Formats: sequence, C-alpha cells, structure tokens
Amino acid sequence: MTFYRDARGLYRTAGLDTLEWLDYGFGTRHVQDWPPAPAAIVKQIHSNRWLHADGQSGVLGCADAVLTATPGTWVAVRTADCVPLLLADERTHAVAAVHAGWRGTVANIAAAAVAGMYNLFGSRPEDLRAAIGPAICGDCYEVSAEVAAQFRRWFPERDDLDRKTRVDLAETNRRQLVEAGLDESRIDSGAPCTLTGSGDFYSYRRSPGERGRMVTAIAVRR
Repeated sequence: MTFYRDARGLYRTAGLDTLEWLDYGFGTRHVQDWPPAPAAIVKQIHSNRWLHADGQSGVLGCADAVLTATPGTWVAVRTADCVPLLLADERTHAVAAVHAGWRGTVANIAAAAVAGMYNLFGSRPEDLRAAIGPAICGDCYEVSAEVAAQFRRWFPERDDLDRKTRVDLAETNRRQLVEAGLDESRIDSGAPCTLTGSGDFYSYRRSPGERGRMVTAIAVRR
C-alpha cells in the first residue's frame, strides 16, 4: 500500500518517505499536537490562490495553498472531505500544502501551486513529488448536475456529467498534476475515503454531520 499509518497516527506515503530532508503527515481525528510547532496556514476560500510562508506562522491571509522553502517552517491545511495535497521538490527543497474542495479543484488549485513553486523557487514539475491524502472518494461524492458539468475537461470519457452523479476529487487533482507536468509515478494516491474509512476521519457527509477537520502539514527539516 502506498499509504500507511505511522506510530504517531499520521498517514504517510512511500514516495514522500524517500526524501530524508522532509517532515510531513496527513492527520486524523485522533492526532493531537500536530504539527509539532506553529504552522503557517491560510483562511481557506475554495480558490486557486497560494501564499508564501518565509518563516511566518499563523494565518497569512485568504488562499488555499501555502508554499515555503524555509527550513523549520511548517505549512498546513485543514480538511474533512476535501482533498489535502502535499508537494515536495527534490532539487530545491521547496514544499507546499494544498486544500482542494470541488470549487478549488475546478479552479485548478493543484496546478496553481505547482506554478507558484516554479515562480518562487524555480521548482520544475519533473522534480516534484506529490501525495494526495484522505478525502471523500469517487464512489461516495455525489454532486448536482451543475457541479458535475464543471468536471468535463478532466473526464472526457464520461457521458454522465450532465446529471446528478458522483465525481472523484482525488483523481481530478491527480490528472491536473499530470497536466501540470508531474510524472505519474511520482504522485502517491489511493488514500482512504474519509466517509467510509476506518473511523480515523471527520466527514461532513456522515450522518449526523461532523464539523471537525484534520490537519495536513509539511516542513523542510532544519
């Protein structure tokens, strides 16, 4: 399995584990005191905006991705059913934490974060590794016809996106990362579903609705 749960209760991936200079984890509802230091976060607005954290912590502003190459600076996003996405550059040691709900996914926040890493740090897509964390899966995420129609660009093979149906946010983000230039073999996916998973996760779509969020965080080691 690409994803596994470590001794801290965090979900991790085989691909990001190859980077010895990196600390990261996809949190669950059970993990406390994560990350281990104050993190730079954003007021998440379901956009394709990113912000740069250069040693800061706390809320930087309104956006849905946080980028840094500063050792010791944690960047983080909070999710339940939305997609948490981590990016790490093997060459420049830059990283990003991304929040992708359906609106941010349609706005291509994943590709915007890749472009932001290039603009700030000179990160090349071919040097990036990515991990797409626990989110509601494509078998569970039912949306209206109006929402489904906005995913046609990434699923040209589907003929049901003109009606109420299910869409796969994680797969959409994976395809967007490939479009942005990442090698498919360097994208870790297949994380557990937050709705039907092991009970490790919050889900807004579970009945009764839950309002908690998990923290996904990443940092360059000092």
